[in-house]
Amino acid sequence: MHFIIVGAGSIGCYVGGRLAAAGQRVAFVGRPRTMAPLAQGGLTVSDLEGFKAHLETSQLVLADSVALAWSKLQDSKEPTVVLLCVKGGATEAAAREIGAACPSDTVVVSLQNGVENVARITNAAPHLQAVAGMAPYNVVALQPNQVHRGTVGSLCLADSPVTRDMAAVLTASGLPTVLAPDMRAVQWGKLLLNLNNPVNALSDLPLREELTDRDYRHVLAALQTEALAVMARADIQPAKASAVAPSMLPHVLRLPNWLFTRVAARMLRMDAQARSSMWEDMQQGRTTEIEDLCGAVVRLAAQHHTTAPLSAAMCQMVAAHQKGQRITGQALRQTLGIA
Repeated sequence: MHFIIVGAGSIGCYVGGRLAAAGQRVAFVGRPRTMAPLAQGGLTVSDLEGFKAHLETSQLVLADSVALAWSKLQDSKEPTVVLLCVKGGATEAAAREIGAACPSDTVVVSLQNGVENVARITNAAPHLQAVAGMAPYNVVALQPNQVHRGTVGSLCLADSPVTRDMAAVLTASGLPTVLAPDMRAVQWGKLLLNLNNPVNALSDLPLREELTDRDYRHVLAALQTEALAVMARADIQPAKASAVAPSMLPHVLRLPNWLFTRVAARMLRMDAQARSSMWEDMQQGRTTEIEDLCGAVVRLAAQHHTTAPLSAAMCQMVAAHQKGQRITGQALRQTLGIA
């Protein structure tokens, strides 16, 4: 099985790098700013369990377009799967490019944050096989050509005959993968956890340090409580995406520090310097995924004739935030009116 990574950012380079390190043929498609370091120095992938591998440039298939990537991989009869790792706002453009370059029924797996990307792929390129996926972990770029997974978890794909074969390849390549019959529930369960991304970005702190600050946790708990209420109104039951059941997450987050660090020990299993992808986007001056996270909660609320004022406020705060600013947990609680 061959793979094309469309969106060779942190997640794309980690997943693609692990596949390539295991001997799979992988083509990386990305912007010049991300592809140039790979062309000059290869790619290094590592994780918090101690795995580390360096791939020389000669071991990588690099392309500036999906069409070129597809042509470079068509030297055998192996099936080719596209792993889509761009930010949600770039999904439709990427899907149109994939649709123009790849044959009908090409499988495109969304490994993106958010709950709306499969629909975007289908709308933009209906002849593709869009498959929902979920990458649970935090990956950061330590160097322009080195990515590091700082938290734990397994990839998740919608259960189907094609993804069963794919899951076996991914797992054998060091990317443990599970299959789910209801990816909508999985995606909303992951979104609950991803509501911490804007909190972490505004805190300007490593994830572990932010999560051990009870004020920031109160903000996250309030965002999750609001989102859970909106989901209930929409008859969505989010899947368990962590060691704690979705309905219990806000209660655990509000615990005193001495108890939280014991109850949520698995949640805190991460590199000391791990940060959210939204923080990284802010530092690089890139568009964030706030509209795919808090914005999705706001849109779901509107569809069911209710509101999500905290998520709406977070969308505005992230959009207005300047690199280098740090909002304390107490100030964030006060701004949002969280008791």
